[in-house]
Amino acid sequence: MALMTGEQYVESLRKLNLNVYMFGEKIENPVDNPVIRPSMNSVKMTYDLAQMPEYEDLMTTTSTLTGNKINRFGHIHSSTEDLIKKVKMQRLCGQKTAACFQRCVGMDAFNAEYSTTYEIDKAYGTDYHEKFKKYLKYVQENDLTVDGAMTDPKGD
Repeated sequence: MALMTGEQYVESLRKLNLNVYMFGEKIENPVDNPVIRPSMNSVKMTYDLAQMPEYEDLMTTTSTLTGNKINRFGHIHSSTEDLIKKVKMQRLCGQKTAACFQRCVGMDAFNAEYSTTYEIDKAYGTDYHEKFKKYLKYVQENDLTVDGAMTDPKGD
């Protein structure tokens, strides 16, 4: 699959059988909900920016796993240049959305899992790294958004 457009991302959400609850109530149409929509629009912008020639160098890269062009949010960093472009990409997204664009924690988790699964396999002879790479290829080939959760710890 080629890189998704922002509208394709929105339509992909409409096809999901989502069970979303907010403030104790079920949301029947989360895609068009006025509370959820601004956040979704920020993610949508990460797809739209990747389609724009003037931002292609920041928003896309070549996958080290497949050799295909992918959204940088699904990329494993392998150089200083990758890290610099990551920061510039995040600044661009912040400028264009004026909001959290949701995908940073997922991208950082991919990079942490990539090295962690490699080290675990090396130490214990397991195959987590190959399984993780298979999953990441799936994410890249389908141009999926993968998020992570950040929470504030609650003290006693």
